[in-house]
This record gives sequence, C-alpha cells and structure tokens, in this order.
Amino acid sequence: MKGRSLLNRLPLVGLAMVLALGCGGGSRPVTSATPVASGLSRAAVDSLWGRALWLYGWGHWAKAQTLFERILLEVPAGDSLVAEARFRVGECQLAEGSQLQAAHEFRKVSDEMPNARLAPEALLRAGDAYRDLWRRPELDPTYGQTALAAYTELVNRYPDSRAAARAKVRIADLEEDFATKQFKAAQYYYRLKAYDSAILYLKDIAATYPRAAVTPRALLRLVQAYHALGYAEDVRETCGYIRQFHPTTPGLETHCPLPRDPTAATSTR
Repeated sequence: MKGRSLLNRLPLVGLAMVLALGCGGGSRPVTSATPVASGLSRAAVDSLWGRALWLYGWGHWAKAQTLFERILLEVPAGDSLVAEARFRVGECQLAEGSQLQAAHEFRKVSDEMPNARLAPEALLRAGDAYRDLWRRPELDPTYGQTALAAYTELVNRYPDSRAAARAKVRIADLEEDFATKQFKAAQYYYRLKAYDSAILYLKDIAATYPRAAVTPRALLRLVQAYHALGYAEDVRETCGYIRQFHPTTPGLETHCPLPRDPTAATSTR
C-alpha cells in the first residue's frame, strides 16, 4: 500500500510539470513535414514522444529518460523537439538525484540552442542543479558560486524572461548564504582575538553583500574589532555608515553612542 500511495502522489507533481512546460502546445510532437534522422517513421517518433510524456507526467523518471534519449537519436539536430527532449532528460536526471548530469543537459539547451523556447528555463534549472549540490553554506562554496554564475548569466542573457525574475530571487538567497558563511568565519577569528583576520571577512561582507540580512550585524562586529585594535577613526567612520544605512540595527546605541554635545552641559548651569 505504501508504494501505491507514493505512486498516487507522483502524478500531481509530474503532470503539473508537463502542463507548466507546455506539453500540449509548446511540446507538440514533430510534424510530418519534419524529416526524421533514422529509419523510424514520423508516426513512430510521435508515438515515442507521447509515451515519454506520459511516463514523465507520472513520475517514472528513468523510463521517461530512456525514451527522451531515444527521441534525441531519432530526430535531426535542428528539430524543435531536440531542446524539448534534452530539457526533459535533465529534469529526469534531477529528479533521480543526478545533479551534475542534469546541469550538463540543461547547459546543452541554453548553450547550443540559445533561441529555443526553453533556453532561459534550462539555464535556471542548471543553476538549480548546482545549488542542490551546495546544501550547506559551511561547505566548499564552489557549487554555490557556479549556481550564482548561472543565475547571473540568465538575468543578463534573458532579462525579460520569467525565468530571469525567478533567478533574481535565487541570487538574493545565495548571497544571503555567502554572507552568512563569511560572517561565521569572521566570528571564528574574532573569538580567537585575531581581529585583523576578522576585519577582512567583515569588510568583504559589507562591500559584497550590502543588502544581506546579516550585514548590519557584521558592521557592528567590525566596530568592535576596530575598538579592540584602537582604530578610533575607523570606528567613527563605520558607526557613521551604520547610522546612515542601517539606523535600526539592534545594539547600535551601545556600540556607536553619539558623542555628547559639550554645549548641553553649559546650558543647564
């Protein structure tokens, strides 16, 4: 019964993906006007496509992938189905947990078929595949950086696409992760009283991720590090920056108290 209940849940996800990608209109079978690359008839290719979409919609990823790959062998390189089939190969691989292979397939769509309908979405999904490989910010950031590069490329290449709008949200999320990773490193060095090393990380956060949620905390920690080293001018400059751009930061009055007005004491006498 458990296996059956799981299978019953898969169609909802898979069929939604098929509909979202336009399997009815945008993912239409090739027409009889388009020649096939092998001995299969057009009707046979159309039948394979329909069967592959059915398996894909019901979450039978491995079987669907096999048919999509067969279609790629059967249709000529310029056929509109190539981008569609290759994109779905990537989706099947991503669903099966093969992120690197999936990213490779998505990049083929965006790089080799940049004018295809699915090219922006493929670039987005390539970024998603790399992001899935960077599950924890404290780990090696290589995959996270690769994901960020893919999202940024998408925004630059297809700025008006729906995929670009979603990529911007992912970029913001990744920048939060990078800033958090940097802040943890800074905290580590600060606790060791290695203030110069902490300062390097904290300044990088402020410069590279000015809109990150952790940035105001990083700036306050920067003030404390400057205090510890006796860098009075740096303390004043950083406190002024926080007051201007992050005036509601908790702890601001404690670490950056306003200087007393010398005329105030005189006027009360």
